[in-house]
Amino acid sequence: MSAEATNPATPGPVTASAARWRARIDLRRLGRAALLGPAARDRLPDAIGHLADAHRAHHPDADLEPLRRAYLLAESSHRGQMRKSGEPYITHPLAVTLILAELGAETTTLTASLLHDTVEDTDVTLDQVGAEFGAEVRYLVDGVTKLEKVDYGAAAEPETFRKMLVATGSDVRVMSIKLADRLHNMRTLGVMRPEKQERIAKITRDFLIPLAERLGVQALKTELEDLVFAILHPEEYQHTRELIVENASRADDPLAETTEEIRAVLRDAGIPAEVLIRPRHFVSVHRVSRKRGRLRGADFGRLLILVNEDADCYGVLGELHTCMTPVVSEFKDFIAVPKFNLYQSLHTAVARADGQVTEVLIRTHQMHKVAEAGVVALGNPYAPAPDDPADGERADPTRPGWLSRLLDWQEAAPDTDTFWSTLREDLAQDREITVFRPDGGTLGLPEGATCVDAAYAQYGEDAHACIGARVNGRLATLSTVLTDGDTVQLLMGQDPASEPSREWLEHAHTPAARIAIQRWLTTHPAHDAPERAQKPEVRLRPAAEAPDPFPSFAPPEARPTSDNVLVDQPGATVRLAGCCTPVPPDDVTGFTVRGGVVTVHRVECAAVARMKGTGRAEIGVRWGDTTECRVTLVAESFVRPHLLADLTEAMASEGAEISSATVEPPSQQRVRHTYTVQLPDAAHLPTLMRAMRNVPGVFDVSRARTRT
Repeated sequence: MSAEATNPATPGPVTASAARWRARIDLRRLGRAALLGPAARDRLPDAIGHLADAHRAHHPDADLEPLRRAYLLAESSHRGQMRKSGEPYITHPLAVTLILAELGAETTTLTASLLHDTVEDTDVTLDQVGAEFGAEVRYLVDGVTKLEKVDYGAAAEPETFRKMLVATGSDVRVMSIKLADRLHNMRTLGVMRPEKQERIAKITRDFLIPLAERLGVQALKTELEDLVFAILHPEEYQHTRELIVENASRADDPLAETTEEIRAVLRDAGIPAEVLIRPRHFVSVHRVSRKRGRLRGADFGRLLILVNEDADCYGVLGELHTCMTPVVSEFKDFIAVPKFNLYQSLHTAVARADGQVTEVLIRTHQMHKVAEAGVVALGNPYAPAPDDPADGERADPTRPGWLSRLLDWQEAAPDTDTFWSTLREDLAQDREITVFRPDGGTLGLPEGATCVDAAYAQYGEDAHACIGARVNGRLATLSTVLTDGDTVQLLMGQDPASEPSREWLEHAHTPAARIAIQRWLTTHPAHDAPERAQKPEVRLRPAAEAPDPFPSFAPPEARPTSDNVLVDQPGATVRLAGCCTPVPPDDVTGFTVRGGVVTVHRVECAAVARMKGTGRAEIGVRWGDTTECRVTLVAESFVRPHLLADLTEAMASEGAEISSATVEPPSQQRVRHTYTVQLPDAAHLPTLMRAMRNVPGVFDVSRARTRT
């Protein structure tokens, strides 16, 4: 049985264009070669001749001896084992290895791929693999080896995934082998029972396809999507197939016409380029049909323009937008800002005279290689540069932020069910943003992440002490949703007893944040009671007494005193203005208002300028000999435990006697405090306000506007 025969997503009209990136194997030939046994020791076995050709196409100088030895071990170990489809089992590791060879994988990956099932399904041990092929091959084989159900029961599959992801964190080639393994199994899934096909297809959809997307291996991802689509949605798949076949039978081809027009434009501009038609795969056609309704010829594919240099990409873009009608809203620059999975390309679209829109991808040949093969195309990312020998520590330049985050939170996942469900949610977040720290560093976060997520991404469990943030220089609550390119400064409290709030769970978008918060709440149940909510209003007793955080009576109205103001208008009644609440030693001035009352304002008060503008005469006022003052201050802060006690303690240490205080109900994790205080010396007011601002969690202190 051939791979094509059991692949429901391989229609005639599109296989030719995809053959360049899909591994096509004559399994009958491989089966016959395997049954004949190993070849002579001095030459390659016949069964891997085509594999060697595919490998040498990408790596002309590759040493094929490890592949020969790996095949001999795999063939002898699997001899006598058969697949459910009827072929000798050795055809499976050969097929998986050929998939990787076609993508450009280097020799170590291919060697491990040939051996990837030996430890799991034969008597070969990891120690034998390591002794024969080295530590790297041993690590890769171990990474893809399943855990035994005998030892793990129902948790075997999720725990195998966990093990594989951890191994991928140290070597991304582990997941490359797993993806190729799953692709070949999906191609030959037709021999399985329908219920097993559906179960495997769902796991592939929920876990393997998102991982292929994140590792940038589009060639595998698109075929896996089509295979899953055919199994889980057979009717929609069949309808899509009919649309593709019908379009292929049409005489006119708008994509071909646009291709020739673009070739002429680039030829006249002197830009060497290759212009190709890339038919959409099944799932892509299905998505476009749901989005646009009736499909036209240009909807069944996109044009791919390949050039030699980065600068040529922009040159091509300029020519297309000058000589053709661009659809500006379709332009995206993934060269200047690559996607999180290494993808780089320019995306644009041009409109034809008949109204059909053709999407165009512009990239270099190297960008195209990476776009198709992702991390597989990078070769061995751990090989030291010739002028930078390895120092014993492996630094992985391909390890993206999403993988680091995943590895962080999986360690904290309390049980297998939580890991399995959280992994599914994490992988469903397929878009990523980059935010900047004030020190110039960056944080990679999934789209929709908030300041809560940024805090746990930067500080781990120390983020429990986060009290707020500044986004692009402006104060923001922890619930603020971040966008790509934001600068985020996280404000950390100094109180060792700082703790997260259950409310944070509503704003946490990443598994790392949710797991850390939930774990803290679980281990501190006493702090998670409803009583943690702040009361609508509280009043404080004078500072000389111990502060009462939950008194039940409302505060009286309080105003600054005017007893120590002298006015150049004998007998006049004096009142301090509520708009600017002047206190000694502020520079002040006065104005007569209704009833002959003289109101005293700070000279910089906006009301002073308005009254002067209307021609109202100023009255001379000055402070008397007393140095005492009574003033109302407003403190704006983030919500955190013990803030009230810390703030009142700071005020008392500056000699302020608190006459009354109110705390408004929290809103968006912010809280507003109003304090009326008596100071023995007005000159201490700036020092008092500075001490209040220095309390962790307080971001502003100002004088209150009181009713007059």
